[in-house]
Parts: sequence; structure tokens; C-alpha cells
Amino acid sequence: MFELMDSHGEEAVIKVIGVGGGGGNAVEHMVAQNIEGVEFIAVNTDAQVLRSSSADVTLQIGSSLTKGLGAGADPNIGREAAQEDRETIRQALDGADMVFITAGMGGGTGTGAAPEVARIAREMGILTVAVVTKPFPFEGKKRTAFAEQGIVELAKNVDSLITIPNEKLLKVMGPGTPLLQAFSEANNVLNGAVQGIAELITRPGLINVDFADVKTVMSEMGTAMMGNGVASGADRAEEAAEAAIACPLLEDIDLSGARGILVNITAGPDFSIDEFETVGNAVKAFASENATVVVGTVIDMEMADELRVTVVATGIGAERKPDISLVSSEGSRLSGAAREFGTSSTSEARAVGSTDGNQALKVESEAQPNNDLEYLDIPAFLRKQAD
Repeated sequence: MFELMDSHGEEAVIKVIGVGGGGGNAVEHMVAQNIEGVEFIAVNTDAQVLRSSSADVTLQIGSSLTKGLGAGADPNIGREAAQEDRETIRQALDGADMVFITAGMGGGTGTGAAPEVARIAREMGILTVAVVTKPFPFEGKKRTAFAEQGIVELAKNVDSLITIPNEKLLKVMGPGTPLLQAFSEANNVLNGAVQGIAELITRPGLINVDFADVKTVMSEMGTAMMGNGVASGADRAEEAAEAAIACPLLEDIDLSGARGILVNITAGPDFSIDEFETVGNAVKAFASENATVVVGTVIDMEMADELRVTVVATGIGAERKPDISLVSSEGSRLSGAAREFGTSSTSEARAVGSTDGNQALKVESEAQPNNDLEYLDIPAFLRKQAD
């Protein structure tokens, strides 16, 4: 039932491509976290925004169409801009084994161009996962409709799709939460998705076998969810696993219907075999009889008492697709410093230190809005999120 796998090979190449204002902001956040083994790409129709980007690669698309001035909240312009520069996008994606596409849906560039970027990636045979946000209800019916249509188009061209409704982020964080902190949590959600999977498949001794397992779990699976849990102390394994699985944003999702489950455990050198089993059992408890479950561990020499568990479940809800798919949870504590969506830097998401040991465990389970606000009535920082 439990098969420990340890092999060496070339590292899988992971690229994160942020499309539009929201996607670019999310990329900025992740660049600041120094996630190991990931290349960051920012794509936008707005030349001014790209000039301040810290991404490894910046791509201005649709320059002849938009003159570098943005898509004007029109997804059609965003789509045409991406089509105009298909070859440039293809060159930026070349060599990738896995691509994360992130965007704020509802505006112009992210909504229109992200599905085109996904289409190109899939044509190239790249494992493609999208993590996107949906606008707040008060941003109006038009913006919500744009977002919904963009997500439909995106879903046609990605292997797995993770959606974060901004409304649910605020509901879970509770009244009185600073708005900037709420946007920061959206960044941490995406950061957790990329970091958890990147750690799993870019560590020496895990690469070949586990990237193949990641493809098995995430290829052509449709709706996905993800949760993160961090805990410390005597019961840290159980608490972290439960936090990742039973996140408040996931209360309406039936995980037992998931066809694939990917788990990454990151801990210090004191991580014990009984803790390894505790996390495995917590996952097995909700896995369906026919689910493929892959559990990997990464030993981070810089982690002291903390243990982090990341859970990705794919192929959820063939008949009913959930609104929310991903959230970052640390039990009783949330990340601290926050800025506007896409720019905060937190202490929890940090560069992974040296690694002495890596293991992967593969388990085959036995067992709308009421206010139709006009675009210009929306505060600038909210408009920028999805442009």
C-alpha cells in the first residue's frame, strides 16, 4: 500500500505566468518569496505596469492594438492582444513541463488573454493549471459576467482550474479585516499552490517519479481545490493536515468525489515516521475508494518546530462545480503584513533551505449581485486587480 520512491533525474521546469494586472501583482508577491525552482513571467497590455515588474520575463502583448495603454476592461481586446503575440507567448513558455496561469477575472487583459495563454500551453503539451480570482459582487453585473465567461473559456484549455471568489475570502476572514490584508491572503493562496507543488517536484530524489505522479493527479481533471495548513507542537501533523483539509472556504466541497489527491508535507529534520503516517491517514479518511493519492515529503533544514501540509484535490464535482477551490490556512494564525493584492510579503512563505532528505509516498486508496455599478465607479485599486 505504501511505496517509498527515491530516484534522481533532471528537474522539471515550472513557470508561473501572471496575466493582466491581478496576475502580475500575484507574480510580484511570489517573486518576493524567492520560491525555489520556478520561473516567473508577467504578461500585460499595459507597458507602464510591465516596466515596474520584477518577473524574470515580461511580455507586452497587443502593442499595435492597444499602443501599450491596456485593454480598457474589454476582454475582447485582451484576447485579440494575446492572439496577436501568440509566437512571443509560445517562446516564453518553451521548455516548461508545468505552467501555472494566474489572473484576476472580470477585467480586460486577464479575462481575455489568460484563456489564450492556456490554449497555447496545452498545444505545447505542457501541464497547465490556472489559479484565478473572481470579482466582488459589488463590482457589478457586467464585470461578474465577464469573469464567468472568462472562467468558462479558461476551463476549456487547462488541466486543472482553481478559483478564488474574493467574496468568500472576506467572509472567512470576518468583519473588521483590513481590505489590504484580505487581498494579501489571496496572494498567499496562489503562493501556497505554487510553492507546495514546486517543492514536491523540484527536490533532488523526487523529480522523475513525482512529476509523473503530479501529471497523473492534475492532467485533464477540471475543477480542483487546494488547502494549506501549518502547525507546531506535539500534535502538529494532525492539526496541519486537518487545517489543509477542513478549511472554512471548502465547507461546500465534497472531497470524497475527488479523482486525484496530491499532498506535500514540508518539515524540519525532526519530522518523524509516525507524523508521516498521521498525515497519510488524515488524507485517506476522505479519499474515495478509487482515488489516486500521492503524498510527498520535503525536509527543510530551516524549519524548526513547524510542519506544513499542502493538499490538492482534482476532478471534483462532475455534476456540481464549487465556487471556491483554494485557501491558505495556518490553524489559528493568519499571515501578517499586507499590501494590495499581489504585493505583500509575509514571513510564512519563505525560501526553502537546504534539503538533506526527500521522500515521496504513493498511495492507491483501497477503500448575482444587486448593484450594477459602472466600471468607473469602482475604486482604482479594485479595477487594477483584474485588468
